[in-house]
Amino acid sequence: MASPTDALLAKLEAELEERKSFQEALVEAAQQQGRDLRPDEMELYERASARMTEVEKQMGPLREGARIAVESGKRTAELRQMYETVRNPQTVSTKVEYRSAGAYVADLYLARMGDDDALGRIDLFHRVAAHQTTADNPGLIPIQIVTPVVNFVDASRPLVAAIGPMDLGVGAWQYARVTQHTQVGPQSAEKAELPSRKLQVTLSPITAPTLGGYVNVSRQNISRTSPAILDMVINDLAAQYATESEAAAGDALATAATAGPTIPASPTALDIASAVWEAVGTVAGATQGQGRIVIAASYDMLGVVGPLFPGVNPQNAFSSGFDAVNFGPGPQGTISGITLVASAGLPSGTLLVFSTAAVKAFELRYGAMQVVEPSVWGVQVGYAGDFECMVIEPAAVVEITQAP
Repeated sequence: MASPTDALLAKLEAELEERKSFQEALVEAAQQQGRDLRPDEMELYERASARMTEVEKQMGPLREGARIAVESGKRTAELRQMYETVRNPQTVSTKVEYRSAGAYVADLYLARMGDDDALGRIDLFHRVAAHQTTADNPGLIPIQIVTPVVNFVDASRPLVAAIGPMDLGVGAWQYARVTQHTQVGPQSAEKAELPSRKLQVTLSPITAPTLGGYVNVSRQNISRTSPAILDMVINDLAAQYATESEAAAGDALATAATAGPTIPASPTALDIASAVWEAVGTVAGATQGQGRIVIAASYDMLGVVGPLFPGVNPQNAFSSGFDAVNFGPGPQGTISGITLVASAGLPSGTLLVFSTAAVKAFELRYGAMQVVEPSVWGVQVGYAGDFECMVIEPAAVVEITQAP
């Protein structure tokens, strides 16, 4: 039966591996999007590092104790075998191995001739042994959870990252927008009055509703699980917050989008590029060239666009090409130099061209919160943030539609 020390070591080693895999996933997501770790991701990364340091401190003495116990048991077994050999030098080995078929045939011959030693070896060699398998002792086999735990959730927020969320800070929130510019024009005659118009700036409220959720985890579940369930719950809540805020950004863009060019049901690369250029003209005109132009696509539209721009020798082409290996959230490639971003937050069949100057994302992320509840012997954990994505110039968000 596995000792309590072995079981605890296995649990701690599994937790270390799970924390390491979680950190690598955070870094990999940031690298794929070509950015640094966000504050919430850095918080989760540092939390995992602190726990790994604590686990490593616990494992040091346990490993040393296990090593001493194994070496001591091995020496004890060797001494026991030596004393047994001294007491009974004629002890017959419990296992017979013949070096060749000839040696076996020789013992068969000697056994028939009456040689007792050969007869004993042949008898031992043919003795039927009971076969012990893992099915005979399931209670002695510790269960190891292979990490990382399978969890399909997209926490990358490619649309929000492309827009660039602004920190709300504290207080009531509003944003200012120039709704009327001053005027400059030709003088009708010498000493005639020049054109004059006042500058008007309006304020618009930002509601930024709170997105969040919570779970109450029993203390028993926290103590007995490996990988650690509490951190998994917090990380999953953070990922769900990212998913919901990305969906909110996608819905805001798709709802406010202005109808633009239409591509055929079976478009060509020229059809796509022409539609993109037409949309760019509309977007640039609505924002006077301000902001960065982005193409946003739902996952299913990658299947329409991608094959038209192969990433193989794309000389004199509209695009450097798309590769299926990059299929997923985030930047996929470019069309006429404009980055195409794929997002699960967009409704199916959506292909948008927009300027980052026309869309604003506001966020105040509270992060994780937890409180101990002795009455139910549990820990209640939650994760939340205030988030709102606003389209302030719908004419600069143009949807390219596909004919049925």
